[in-house]
Amino acid sequence: MSVTIKDIAKLANVSHTTVSRALNGSPLINRETKEKIQEIARKLHYTPNFSAKSLVLDRSYNLGLFFSTLNEGTSAGFFFESVRGVNSVIKGTYNLVVRGIDDYTDFKGISRKSFDGLLVMSQSAKDDDFIRHVRDMQIPCVVLNRHVDSFDAVNILSDDRQGAFQIVEYLIREGHRRIAIIEGKAGFKSTQERKKGYLDAMTKYKLPVRKDYQVQGSYDLESGYHRMKELLKLGADELPTAVFCSNDDMAVGAMKAALEYGLTIPDDLSLAGFDDNLFSGYLSPALTTVKRPVEQMSRKGAAVLVDLIETKEQAKDTVYLRTELMIRDSVSRPREALDKAKTAGPSSAD
Repeated sequence: MSVTIKDIAKLANVSHTTVSRALNGSPLINRETKEKIQEIARKLHYTPNFSAKSLVLDRSYNLGLFFSTLNEGTSAGFFFESVRGVNSVIKGTYNLVVRGIDDYTDFKGISRKSFDGLLVMSQSAKDDDFIRHVRDMQIPCVVLNRHVDSFDAVNILSDDRQGAFQIVEYLIREGHRRIAIIEGKAGFKSTQERKKGYLDAMTKYKLPVRKDYQVQGSYDLESGYHRMKELLKLGADELPTAVFCSNDDMAVGAMKAALEYGLTIPDDLSLAGFDDNLFSGYLSPALTTVKRPVEQMSRKGAAVLVDLIETKEQAKDTVYLRTELMIRDSVSRPREALDKAKTAGPSSAD
């Protein structure tokens, strides 16, 4: 016969409500009581019965993690770290439901009966209708990755503009003057913030901002590859000496294009990314990039959401998490001439 919350409550000499809150990590229960209850649950091998709990407490025990899209602009590394961060907080206390906002033609299925709370990993203002629906349904909600100021919400995001400024400034201090950018997906807030950081650094150091050095990618490998090819068509004398890619996936595509052209990284061309994906340190050469605290952002968002569910309070706050420059092997001081590019020219793969 399976162990119930009432069994644990009897052994701990507390109410079943206290047990429920303790097992859900509620801040309303003091640490000593919480640890005592959790220890009893472990010894009895307690497994939550979500269906029974839902009927008794009128809760679904589902948490939603919604991305702007799961098909475009969401890299595998970003997705993995987001899910891992949330799971590390909720563990066995909630079911995690992962969806893409763009998969919905309407939001009728998003209600208090289907979700106790939602985390929205938002990329653009197109998500505002979804977030507004969630707030209208009075579902506790935390918005990650993008600042939303049109209505009350808790916002937790990384300082992408500062991170982009930091890495472009590093390229400049290494001696680069001709610096190009492969931008992210059009319309995404992260794309806009990273470009602002690039422009901030170029302006601060009074470097020319060339229009032909700014090309639009889509945050995927293929767009990084093709946009780098566009830059390489400028010719050896006009080539940038460094390229800042707005995420690591595009940097990998850009690296492939440069190698096909006959360039060596970083001797002929320096390359930098953004995000610090799981694979970035294992490339050859290892990618210089900006570490974005995606897992930390998701973890903090999940903790705040659980508190909002327990306290039943609306909240408004904005928390910025700092990025970190990861200096590796894909950036070096520029050479005066790209001799290899002049002699090799485009390969037959172009």
